[in-house]
Amino acid sequence: MEADAPGTAALSREQYAALADFRFRLRRFLAFSEAAAARAGLPPQQHQALLTLAGHVRRAPATVGLLAEQLLIAPHSAAELVSRMVEAGLLTKTRAVEDRRRSELSLTPRAEALLRTLTDAHLAELRDLAPALTEALGPVTR
Repeated sequence: MEADAPGTAALSREQYAALADFRFRLRRFLAFSEAAAARAGLPPQQHQALLTLAGHVRRAPATVGLLAEQLLIAPHSAAELVSRMVEAGLLTKTRAVEDRRRSELSLTPRAEALLRTLTDAHLAELRDLAPALTEALGPVTR
């Protein structure tokens, strides 16, 4: 959508301030998330990959392609990420029975334990942050 597209109302200074505050709070959460992952010994992208795989609920097993799609990275980058995670003992990679060209991914018990710890911390942070995010968006959504 173009900034000067017909039918778009100009935002007030208060609305711009609300959007800026909302983005600031999101960036603070992302910084918290990256720091928490680092304290747990994980690069942030590996934490995101673990969360993606743990939250995968479709019928088809999780694959490198799924990671690429969900993490918004190129397939070859996802393949490299998976290789590093397999080497680190965070993932298992097995050939699909139906299509031997595809690899199915699973979390190891070590990865599940790390993810549980990180998720507890993230949920606590989100509980604290949720009211502030809602408040920040108030002027924009009214």
